[in-house]
Amino acid sequence: MNTDATYEPPKVWKWESESGGQFAKINRPIAGATHDKDLPVGKHPIQLHSLATPNGVKVTVMLEELLALGITGAEYDAYLINIGEGEQFGSGFVDINPNSKIPAMVDNSTATPMRVFESGAILLYLAEKFGKFLPTDHTARTECMSWLFWQMGSAPYLGGGFGHFYSYAPTKIEYCIDRFAMEVKRQLDVLDQHLAENQYMTGDDYTIADMAIWSWYGQLALGRLYSAGEFLDVASYKNVLRWAQEIDARPAVQRGRMVNRAFGDLETQLRERHDAADFDTKTQDKIEAQASPE
Repeated sequence: MNTDATYEPPKVWKWESESGGQFAKINRPIAGATHDKDLPVGKHPIQLHSLATPNGVKVTVMLEELLALGITGAEYDAYLINIGEGEQFGSGFVDINPNSKIPAMVDNSTATPMRVFESGAILLYLAEKFGKFLPTDHTARTECMSWLFWQMGSAPYLGGGFGHFYSYAPTKIEYCIDRFAMEVKRQLDVLDQHLAENQYMTGDDYTIADMAIWSWYGQLALGRLYSAGEFLDVASYKNVLRWAQEIDARPAVQRGRMVNRAFGDLETQLRERHDAADFDTKTQDKIEAQASPE
């Protein structure tokens, strides 16, 4: 294994220079807003400010699934937050998420507007608000919550760990890639063994646990994250792949993946979403207009 024997950690770490890599210009060791910028407000009570990363996709899939059930109260406006440009550090966004991470949501249907941040918290909030995709039976609900929190605890290993060092780090470090690849594969094996005996994460019912885990590990199994499918041998996790494909075929999931998407093929992008008709009228000209800085 290659090692770097020249670096010794200082007694007290100080932020003295950018770390390099794709996100170096937006990483910093302090919190709070860097600039004043109000958030736009649309016509629906639910206002979402996000980007179609896995954490963002969790929420747009949930909202589209609720709308597919005919729950009109789940209508929403979705505004793009470009994290590469540091828009998550605008004062309006920091007001609804002091942690400056997407997604963040405001529910204006309550007596006092309710801010909700952290993707798992948003899923749980919506599930409880509308009484869908969360089991009411105590045992099943507990199982659902266990898997939801499993995903929230696992995502840093996949995204912030493996994804960072494999795809984004300016220097490829064998120890880091090996360490996080091993843990991601262990987690895939956890899922594969569980899904060998269950259609969905909590048995026969599709829940917020599936939405949360699919957005990360389902998309990984489908070859959509970090171009790492062959490297991690994701095709060998047959049960995960079966589950991922089944969820991927759901129309609401397909719509949810498009919302706040500002990368990939233009036909897969719906940068802002204000009405269900946006999906039907999304012509190539409209997509290109959305992509224009004008």
